[in-house]
Amino acid sequence: MNMRLILWIMRHAMWTVWVLWTIIGLSEEGALKQTSMSCDPVGACDGHSRSLGTIPSGLTEAVKQLDLSFNKISHIRETDLQTCVNLEALLLQSNQISVIEPNSFQSLKNLKRLDLSNNILSHLLSSWFNSLSSLQVLHLQGNLYPQLGQSPLFLHLPNLRVLKVGNNNILELQKQDFEGLSMLEDFEIEANYLQKYEPGSLKSIHNISHLAVSIKEPILLPDIMVDLARSLQCLELRNTDLANFDFSLPSDASSPLIEKIIFRKVQFTDKSFAEVLKMYSFASELLEVVFEDCELNGIGNWEDVSLSKIENQGKMETITIHRLRIKDFFSFYDLSSVYSLLGGIKKITLTSSKVFLVPCELSRNLRSLEYFDLSDGLMSENSLENSACEGAWPSLHTLNFSQNKFKSLEKVGELLLTVKTLTHLDISKNSFDSMPDSCQWPKKLKYLNISSTKTYTVTPCIPQSLEILDISNNQLSDFHLHLPHLKELYLSRNKLKTLPDAANFPNLVAMNISENTVHSFSKAQLESFQTMGSLAAGGNNFICSCEFLSFVHNEQALLANILTDWPENYLCDSPFQVRGKRVQEIHLSFSECYRGPLVAAICSFLFLLALLTGVLCYRFHGIWYMKMMWAWLQAKRKPRKNIDREICYDAFVSYSEGDSNWVENFMVQELENFDPPFRLCLHKRDFVPGKWIIDNIIDSIDKSHKTLFVLSESFVKSEWCKYELDFSHFRLFDENNDAAILILLEPIEKKAIPQRFCKLRKIMNTKTYLEWPRDEAQQELFWVSLRAAIKS
Repeated sequence: MNMRLILWIMRHAMWTVWVLWTIIGLSEEGALKQTSMSCDPVGACDGHSRSLGTIPSGLTEAVKQLDLSFNKISHIRETDLQTCVNLEALLLQSNQISVIEPNSFQSLKNLKRLDLSNNILSHLLSSWFNSLSSLQVLHLQGNLYPQLGQSPLFLHLPNLRVLKVGNNNILELQKQDFEGLSMLEDFEIEANYLQKYEPGSLKSIHNISHLAVSIKEPILLPDIMVDLARSLQCLELRNTDLANFDFSLPSDASSPLIEKIIFRKVQFTDKSFAEVLKMYSFASELLEVVFEDCELNGIGNWEDVSLSKIENQGKMETITIHRLRIKDFFSFYDLSSVYSLLGGIKKITLTSSKVFLVPCELSRNLRSLEYFDLSDGLMSENSLENSACEGAWPSLHTLNFSQNKFKSLEKVGELLLTVKTLTHLDISKNSFDSMPDSCQWPKKLKYLNISSTKTYTVTPCIPQSLEILDISNNQLSDFHLHLPHLKELYLSRNKLKTLPDAANFPNLVAMNISENTVHSFSKAQLESFQTMGSLAAGGNNFICSCEFLSFVHNEQALLANILTDWPENYLCDSPFQVRGKRVQEIHLSFSECYRGPLVAAICSFLFLLALLTGVLCYRFHGIWYMKMMWAWLQAKRKPRKNIDREICYDAFVSYSEGDSNWVENFMVQELENFDPPFRLCLHKRDFVPGKWIIDNIIDSIDKSHKTLFVLSESFVKSEWCKYELDFSHFRLFDENNDAAILILLEPIEKKAIPQRFCKLRKIMNTKTYLEWPRDEAQQELFWVSLRAAIKS
């Protein structure tokens, strides 16, 4: 029992060791694969996501871009990058870096981009950046440092244009933090829990194109705006709760030059939204306001008292709202309190915000509106009837109703007749299905987008005034519509099988018919579009016929000039052997190109050959030779005659039907009536009925002592007897016996005997034969000789 337990433990231990050894081996193999780093010829080295614990050794001056992001690097030594004197980009984000030695970047005088974001740096040293005079992009956000260094970090970075700093531990911004910076194109500060802002901290930066500030509480926002009043062009506020926002500035504050404000993931209330409107009034140069992924906890009850303080309506022209959430959506007011502030707005984008109605009065107050985007909403014909009331949008030229709830193309066109200035209309991604035969549209309409509307046919409902039509991604199988002013036509992702007729578009400049079921097109078709400069026709099911390939290979210059997606998107769909290959690269053989004509030619040749063979066989008795060959083969399969065979007849008579009178009335009478009588075998009399003729002939010859051949002109003219009796000649002569007796019934020239009876001609030349005498006195001697020959 103990021995069995010991053996079990040993087996278990060996199995455990083997498993561990395998796992260790696989881990080492995986680690080897992960730690490898690849570099291309231009000096770009990719080592991201390789589980690296340190910066790889062996880096040379040839390295210009080094990506070591998403690894496990924790320490950067002064010698790690010492040889990378030509390095221009160093990406170290998303590692575990906690220590960077003071002079680690000293040799990187050509460095233009440095990313140290999302590490665990607890402090920042100015010595890191003292030698980086060429640096243009610096990312430091997402670390653990509580402040931006004990001394100014950026004094020696005169070319810095993009700076991203901050984290949730930043509680204070000081004047010294941004000393040395004079101009930034993109500036991001992440300070969600900022508690103190020293006035003047950002004032030293004279020009900031875009500043993104992530801050939870907006209490310090007015101080920041005062410092940036004369330098900032675009302010982006992120992740801010404006519930308690109170916009107030010192009386001596100058009007800011800011042109654009972006609110991203910002929460508003009715009160704070009114404060924002006051800020909009204060920024006299403001042109655009953007709200992205914001939330309004209110019902739009903006008191007239607050709004009455807004005296200056400013220069704002553009309002953009993406994915605005309103909690009490169905209790929301009609916005009538802000109508007066919207008269100068020229462009409004309001998407993915569940908009189902634009009140008629609001539409009328949008007197300067030129561009209105209401895509991805809940607008329908019923709501549009109210929105597009008489006097609505008097200056509007572009309207986007893409991805709403419209169903009637005819109704939409009719309702928009009130918008007399409309030139561009996008109603794509609605469900129109069918298209009526006629529609009414604004007279100035030039652009119409009805793509992705499940349309399966086009009718004269399409306005004749169009210059641009997009009807892509539908179910169209043909397009026969005359549009005399059309310049651009987009028909991609339909079911068209050929290019539209060029006569319908005399002014067409550009067309896209990609991803349809077009099989081919020709030079004549392309040249019929006399004004067209560009065509996209890739992604179709091209049949690479010889005619199409000939056109492609002969007109390379034409195709390269007019096809915008040539040659990469032009692939063969058939024949099967070239499917998926580029049309430009295919060359078919002669037999593949002309298979039909080639097959027809071969069949014609074979027919003529068969006809010629038949004529030749008839002329030179080929059929007879074939019959003889077949008979010979059949005879070969029969057993040879043996000495002890049974003899039933004295002679087998082979004769022509033309000589049957002589045989039956003379020969038979003379021989069978002789004493003793001779027994003759005649095919008419003695062949067994129902038995195969060849078997009858063979059996009769085998049972006969001799074979008599009655030769005459009739014999020759009738092609020397019937086939059955011809075989008897063949059989006898093939066995080379002397049982044949030739009787010449009348004189025959040997030349008259056909060549196919070669053995018969040979026998007549080598053997004697009996000749039937015309003199009756000599006939008795003939019979005596014949009887003697038969008995011999």
